[in-house]
Amino acid sequence: MIVTPDGNGINPTEGPAFEIYDLCKTFGQTVAVNHVSLSVPRGSFFGLVGPNGAGKTTTISMAVGLLRPDEGGARIFGVDVWQNPVRAKALVGVLPDGYALPERLTARELLTYLGELRGLDKSTIDLRVRELLTILGLDRAERTLVIEYSAGMRKKVGLATAMLHAPRLLILDEPLEAVDPVSAATIKEILREFVARGGSVVLSSHVMALVEQLCDHVAVINNGTVAAAGPLDAVRAGLSLEQRFIQLVDDRTTELKGLSWLAR
Repeated sequence: MIVTPDGNGINPTEGPAFEIYDLCKTFGQTVAVNHVSLSVPRGSFFGLVGPNGAGKTTTISMAVGLLRPDEGGARIFGVDVWQNPVRAKALVGVLPDGYALPERLTARELLTYLGELRGLDKSTIDLRVRELLTILGLDRAERTLVIEYSAGMRKKVGLATAMLHAPRLLILDEPLEAVDPVSAATIKEILREFVARGGSVVLSSHVMALVEQLCDHVAVINNGTVAAAGPLDAVRAGLSLEQRFIQLVDDRTTELKGLSWLAR
């Protein structure tokens, strides 16, 4: 399910899939994102990692048009997200952090409604909804209200909404969180196949092993800035991604002390 490039007026071979340039965001006295710039090559599986509070989610939210930046911007296949939001958002599927779903709809109703909002015809919607529900293991619960879904099932429905309109770029924030191992293996295979067919993926995760397993490029965000970015092997610099990550972001200057009372 990949959109035909000509149908969106984009060049299928030139320029990055996703560009973030000089993004800044301040909340009160707190600088959440401080002049972040990144480039995601077309056809890449790009990992975005960082400690809690590093600015990853804020960066993603600004880059896809969910949160207005104080400075800077983003482009999706050369289309400016804030100057041409309708065209840009047609090219991307997003699974944001804490995705709130309409809870009084079933999975089929939700996906059908979103397909209609995207302007898809009925036969296309029916086919894609059926395939997505089946491959994500939700077909047996497709008539169950979303409010009754587990956290993992909600995550899978959220992923289905991101893929429904056949985007060329997927931006996913912790897509496997709370998902069972069988479904996780299926989702990994879907994403690998998506990239193999020419799509691009940006994956934000705290799980270093997952990023190392799937991604060919990675960026480390810390304190609202880019600590390192590039091909996976270049960023790892001969270490595991977890070791390199700790080396880049751990600024503790004292040894761990305390908790001597624990497990006595």
